[in-house]
Amino acid sequence: MPDMIVLMGPQGAGKGTQAEKLAVQLGVPIIATGDILRKLAEADSELGRQIRETQNDGRLVPDDVMAKIIRDRLGKGDCQRGCILDGFPRTIPQAKLLDELGTEQGFGVRAIIISVPRDMLLKRLSGRRTCPVCGTIYNIYTRPSKVDGVCDLDGGKLLTRSDDIPEAIEKRLALFDEMTKPLLDYYKGSRRLSEVDGTGEINEVFNRISSVVQRAAALPSEV
Repeated sequence: MPDMIVLMGPQGAGKGTQAEKLAVQLGVPIIATGDILRKLAEADSELGRQIRETQNDGRLVPDDVMAKIIRDRLGKGDCQRGCILDGFPRTIPQAKLLDELGTEQGFGVRAIIISVPRDMLLKRLSGRRTCPVCGTIYNIYTRPSKVDGVCDLDGGKLLTRSDDIPEAIEKRLALFDEMTKPLLDYYKGSRRLSEVDGTGEINEVFNRISSVVQRAAALPSEV
């Protein structure tokens, strides 16, 4: 049975990078529901209007809408060997919904959380600097530009995003912890959760994730 891998991690954990590497290794797509919703919200349709209104009000898209989006996406040919889910589920009802969809379409569901110490996350996020011209991202601690505050590629003045100031970072991380703990408990309770150390070089972290996936593949899938 192919698996849907729910990949989780706080901002700064490198989840996006690891998802891309894992997708290439497994030959499966990344289903990033945030990207799907943004694209749908741009459409001149009833669904697009509903999503826009929901997001503008700061609410989560209703579970029945998410169910249709995920079901339709899983039905595409590139998901035959499984997929990596980024941004879904966010709640226990959504996790149960995903299990139901998995049963319907013959997928097992497993979750991986990339764990990084809080002080390291703060350093990774607060140290980010972005070039407004080309979009290149630097980090004053781990990947500094050759000239402080100046992009190596085009000489643009590097900027700090408003959500990368310490106060905003703390709020984002606290919100992640609050929203994610119930999900971690849910998957841990059914022995479908693996925790991976997210510290070290990108390839070191990826090797840990790859090992977890390989071990899980040898076990019976559960939903």
